[in-house]
Amino acid sequence: MTYKSIFKGRLEFGSPKSFDKVLTQYKSRVENYYKNDVLIDEEEVFDQSSSSMIIPRLINTSCSEKTWKNTVSLLVYISQYAVAGEFGAWLIDSGKVIYHRVIEPKSDRAAVQAFLKGRALVEEEGKQDEAIAELTKAINKFDRHALAYERRGRVNHMLKNYEDAIYDYTKSIDLNPANTSPYFGRGIIQAKNGNLEKAIADFDLAVKTSIPLQPIYWQAHKRKALCHLANEDYEGAFNNLKFYSKRKFKPGDKNQEWQKFATFHYGRALLLSKNYPEAVDVFKQVETMESTSFKVDPAELLYYKALALKKSGKTGYRKDAKQAAKMGFVKASELLA
Repeated sequence: MTYKSIFKGRLEFGSPKSFDKVLTQYKSRVENYYKNDVLIDEEEVFDQSSSSMIIPRLINTSCSEKTWKNTVSLLVYISQYAVAGEFGAWLIDSGKVIYHRVIEPKSDRAAVQAFLKGRALVEEEGKQDEAIAELTKAINKFDRHALAYERRGRVNHMLKNYEDAIYDYTKSIDLNPANTSPYFGRGIIQAKNGNLEKAIADFDLAVKTSIPLQPIYWQAHKRKALCHLANEDYEGAFNNLKFYSKRKFKPGDKNQEWQKFATFHYGRALLLSKNYPEAVDVFKQVETMESTSFKVDPAELLYYKALALKKSGKTGYRKDAKQAAKMGFVKASELLA
């Protein structure tokens, strides 16, 4: 039986000497231990100029479980020679994730231990200053530590040190343009500062550097759509809202919280683009969805459903408009008039 596999990530080995040692170990292990039954071609992933192993995205649509596990095992082995970085690995059957692994260095090297300690402290209440100190230590030990810059940017973001956070996020991006999180973090700050076009550009890059199996992919779609909506640019938000509204999220997925809100605004985008019958169907779908922390005004929903019904030449719009008017929605009264 075959599956779809995805590998994505980067490992940093710190120096040409370490890089050469890793490459020798890699070749020996592939040939003697795995008998070449792996998914990674060394000539395509090892970059001597940066002493790193880089896979922006590797997709195989016909992979055995054994080959996938061999490749994961190989990456785990190689990662212990790295000073920084991480890999994500997925094995998928008919759209369902069978296995998912995050592979990263866990050796005793000072940069590795400082990063792991700093990362653990990030979310602990009152430990942010200690987290910054440990992450800075990791950067001082290895100045190309993209993940340490990103995580330090996150702490500065939490502390509302926005200028410092943008510096860290940007530095992380410069070191590893394929990493999604710093685009997302920087985009949030740009949006808070009212720089919506810059935020949209960052969220777009967050979408492009992630995959639909990652929650951040959908969160970036959401944030990008919100920026477009703030500009009243429904055309720009159209695809983001469409993808989000049609996605079937697993129970408990935080993305479900925003789905009703996104679907409602997708209906508004359809209405503005004159796809009236489809807009009616979407507004009816919104009516059946459970309420979440992202509120949809019931009166506003009834008004836009009534407007879509009227525009599409269907009957029944007056009933919805009257109900919306009774709830105090002024535009509904205007529609009836």
